[in-house]
Amino acid sequence: MKKRKPKMEFRYYKIPADSHMLPLTGENLKQCYGVEVDYLHFHNHMEIGYCYYGEGTLSLENTKHEFQGGMFSIIPRNFPHTTNSKLNTISSWEYLFLDVSSIISQFHQANPILSDKIIRQINKKASFLSEKDYPFTGQLIRRLLALAKEHPVYYKEEADGLLSALMMEIARMNQSDTLESGEHEADKLTALLLNVVDYISIHYPDNISVKDLADRCFITENHFRKVFTAYMKMSPARYINLVRIQMACDLLQMSNDPIADIAYKTGFETLTTFNRNFKKILGISPREWRNHPENYERKLLEYNIQTEEGW
Repeated sequence: MKKRKPKMEFRYYKIPADSHMLPLTGENLKQCYGVEVDYLHFHNHMEIGYCYYGEGTLSLENTKHEFQGGMFSIIPRNFPHTTNSKLNTISSWEYLFLDVSSIISQFHQANPILSDKIIRQINKKASFLSEKDYPFTGQLIRRLLALAKEHPVYYKEEADGLLSALMMEIARMNQSDTLESGEHEADKLTALLLNVVDYISIHYPDNISVKDLADRCFITENHFRKVFTAYMKMSPARYINLVRIQMACDLLQMSNDPIADIAYKTGFETLTTFNRNFKKILGISPREWRNHPENYERKLLEYNIQTEEGW
């Protein structure tokens, strides 16, 4: 019997145009977060989670951490993870989804090299920490969550300042001067892959070839396919199509452009190819998506990805 490949789930959140963060707060987040969920998911933005109370495990890729109240997670975009509550218990979490690039870039527009260095440092790894050990970082997160719920006067201005402070704290925590040579090489390759992901987010309307992406990393095409798939849990071609469909969803919601024009604007050569990929990823046609705005209001796309080996 053929062994079933593990499932990976992609979850897409759209941050408001006038903000750097999307908060998920409220009573509905006091729940059982699943018991023995055996698959991971990842997001298109950094996820900051704060646990007020509860018991269970947070899985960061292949490592499991026991959680309880007063702990928080810092998970870069595209990093596989999942949360499981202890059987018959309720946990209380709240979340912030952050556009790291826009937060850092607003303060370092005149120095893109420094901006890129800080962004890579922030996205270097996932962490699960206790506020008892990192009180300032925990306080920043809780204050941002409180601002998101209360919206006091000058809410946005305070939030921008706190987000900048939080990003610097994360960058400092991730800094290490004791990397072994092998770790240093792996770190450089991760940085190159993140640059490729950023490149795709800008150039998705263009005719992007896997060879072009491999050349940007200074490695062979076969090696690039292998490391990209290991890092992103999907092939480069599949990721490009996923980004294009995300952008198409935005255009379908925000404009009255013909669907054929949207297909062309998001990098699909034919309407048939666009329709086929859209339905494959979302399970419905572009026209159905446009006619049912509740899909968009959830601000969440879930895409089940089969992990691929042997590229």
